[in-house]
Amino acid sequence: MASIKAWIKAARLRTLPLATTCVMIGGALGFSKNPDASPLVLGLAAFVVMKLQILANFANDYGDFIKGTDGENRPDRALASGDITPSEMRVKMIFNSVVIFLAGCTTVWLAFRDSEVNLFENLGAISLVVLGVSGIVAAFKYTMGKSAYGYRGMGDLFVLLFFGYIGVLGIAFLMCGEIETSWILPATFSGLSAVAVLNLNNMRDIDGDREAGKNTLVVKIGLEKSKLYHTIIVLIAWGSLLYFLKDKVGFMWFALMFIIAIRHIRVVREATLPEHFDPELKKVAILSFIVGMFMLMQQTIQVAEV
Repeated sequence: MASIKAWIKAARLRTLPLATTCVMIGGALGFSKNPDASPLVLGLAAFVVMKLQILANFANDYGDFIKGTDGENRPDRALASGDITPSEMRVKMIFNSVVIFLAGCTTVWLAFRDSEVNLFENLGAISLVVLGVSGIVAAFKYTMGKSAYGYRGMGDLFVLLFFGYIGVLGIAFLMCGEIETSWILPATFSGLSAVAVLNLNNMRDIDGDREAGKNTLVVKIGLEKSKLYHTIIVLIAWGSLLYFLKDKVGFMWFALMFIIAIRHIRVVREATLPEHFDPELKKVAILSFIVGMFMLMQQTIQVAEV
């Protein structure tokens, strides 16, 4: 039987801060529109998103191992290292999927229980449940199955959708029952920050992925074009965020963080070895988490002062 340490290793807890960025930004937007929104709903949404990320990590570990992408070259992976067996991982993935579905349904029920429309007739509530189920499916399909989209260079698109538009706007809608067009901008920041992390991960693993037939976008376009692509998505992400925050309190703090992002771009452009990308991956994840935390804290303080 796999040890607790092995499951913690497979869960890859360092990915959770990035996953919660969309929750915090969505929560900040929701509170800005509805100061009376339930913190419990936001907390449960965060739990669901983190469990989804862990499920995706499990599925990624499993899919890459089954396909032969991960072997002795990846002692950091739970299945490749022998710490967890494929059958144990399958059971854990099914269990997590059930927990995510039940927790997600509970979250939606709490958010819409006072609505005048019957929950089963509420298109907004039904849409959120459908999106939650699609998130579970997407977690599995990244590396699992013959049509795994992570092996066809489509991981970036799905990450943008789920960590950006679906994640941020879905959480905001859960909190206040509506969506504003301008919220697309911070959703773009959240989604592209996650894409940047994935791109760094794929640039780091380009040689192993190419040999294993894992055709990520980086493998398809090459390392140098991937660096240019990285520069573009980071600039668009921060441009979207700063434009959205330009008239808001605390803008200068976010502008100062953008300077760190500029330095990050330069480091990535000059990177030559795979190990150069891993520290930058962590920087992007932490920086986006701090942005989300600041936005949520700022909004909750404003709510408390009302």
